[in-house]
Amino acid sequence: MEGSVLGYVLCVVFAALCGYLLGSLNGAIVSVRLLKHVDVRDYGSHNAGLTNTLRCFGKGCGILTMVIDLGKGAAAMALAQAVGTWLAWAPIAEGNDAGRDYRWMCYVAMVFAILGHVFPLYHRFRGGKGVLVGVSVFLVINPVLFLVLMAIFSLLLWLTKYVSFASCTATVTAIPITFFVEWLLRDTRMEVVVLYTALVTVAVITILYSHRENIHRLRAGTERRIGDKKKPETDTN
Repeated sequence: MEGSVLGYVLCVVFAALCGYLLGSLNGAIVSVRLLKHVDVRDYGSHNAGLTNTLRCFGKGCGILTMVIDLGKGAAAMALAQAVGTWLAWAPIAEGNDAGRDYRWMCYVAMVFAILGHVFPLYHRFRGGKGVLVGVSVFLVINPVLFLVLMAIFSLLLWLTKYVSFASCTATVTAIPITFFVEWLLRDTRMEVVVLYTALVTVAVITILYSHRENIHRLRAGTERRIGDKKKPETDTN
């Protein structure tokens, strides 16, 4: 690694602020307030996520929710990396021949974008469950990881019909898959692999925490499946 300790600290702070402040722009809350002038958290499952928005307010609000939640994570990571590269304060050599790299700032922004979505600063810290944001950040930060996670999610959803189970299981597998993709496919230095895996672990724990009620119902056998006649009272976005 190169660069001063102060440079790394400033880059971490900047990436964290980018992630958290943009992540706090909850797509469901913003879209429903803008188009319907109400709070999505007062309806349906009371969750500020895509599923509840679609169920209660239709496709218009749902599409705007998706655009905001998919875009904010990618925007936070792009901004953090661009500014880090421009200032050249805290580069990391990912591999023996990788030279100066700032992708690590994307991982920091990713963690705080998910934290912002779950605990949004602008919405009394009551947000969504982080799945949609996680989709966007994994797609940008590591497309191979994204494809593997989507394959796992799709297979489990097809087999079990539990959205929450498929979401949580796929999310957990992001930890070992990150490790092996960075180490074997990208040939990243081991200390950087550990750093990236640790940051992904923080993001995974945050998403699992936001699904704690779903996990409790899964263990109790009361979680509803796709196709149940009665509409589910919770969602996982």
